[in-house]
Amino acid sequence: MLDFRIHTFLCVCRHMNYTRAAAELHITQPAVSQHIRYLEREYGTKLFSYKGKHLQLTQAGHILWNAVTAISHDDAILKEHLRDLQHNRSLTFGATPTAGVGILDKLADLLKHNDDMNLRMEIADAEKLLQSLDDGAIDFAIVESSFDQGRYESLLFSNEPIVAVCGTGYEAPEEMTLSELMRYRIIVRERHAGARRILEHKLAEQGYTLDHFPARYEVGSLSAVKGLACRDCGIAFLYETSVQKEMADGTLRRIVVKDFSVMHAFSFLWRKGSMYRALFTQIYDQLKD
Repeated sequence: MLDFRIHTFLCVCRHMNYTRAAAELHITQPAVSQHIRYLEREYGTKLFSYKGKHLQLTQAGHILWNAVTAISHDDAILKEHLRDLQHNRSLTFGATPTAGVGILDKLADLLKHNDDMNLRMEIADAEKLLQSLDDGAIDFAIVESSFDQGRYESLLFSNEPIVAVCGTGYEAPEEMTLSELMRYRIIVRERHAGARRILEHKLAEQGYTLDHFPARYEVGSLSAVKGLACRDCGIAFLYETSVQKEMADGTLRRIVVKDFSVMHAFSFLWRKGSMYRALFTQIYDQLKD
């Protein structure tokens, strides 16, 4: 169990504001300050400093935050496991929308062989999942975007191609060059979506942006992108694993862009320093096989 002053420290880190931390913890601001001063005496260093009027962590504060965040997360898992001694086991994790679709079959097999397991899967963008990991709300995550390797330990889950697809009635050839592709409308996810960021980066390497397309349709979910593409509204770049069903049943078809290839890694990650590394790698093996 973590010292209550560590919880105060973590709360101040979340808000970077003593007053808001005091409000969340239902204690006075002087009490918050007293807790932080105690920790600074205990560790013999300053944990926070001010840059102008803005509170920020010192280098020592960052080191402590990384360490106690992992411990806090392990403490939450430990409590869950102790409860599981009396009840069914629980699995709590997160995945980006594309990763969530891609692991459904393997996840179903895992649950069939562990029919006493409770499951909670959070589907969200990578940024929100990393925050959930830091907060101890999930045990591990499967994401396709970059992350701070100093804070998380990871294993390569898969390498997934991103392919161009459109509806079977959309008037576009089966093969074309990237410059020829610029004649057609494009359908994309919102700006922070992982697949869109990867697509924009790859386009930039070839000297293009999304503005080179004659029209751009931006929608907020994977299902909406596929829905518009199926209705012949334009071309979408999506992970192949997320459109396999639609290509198999003929509602979407693939367009081969001869001089443009996009491949990206999915990572299975958890907080660095966790004492549950062996458990996470075991789950990784079960989901990956």
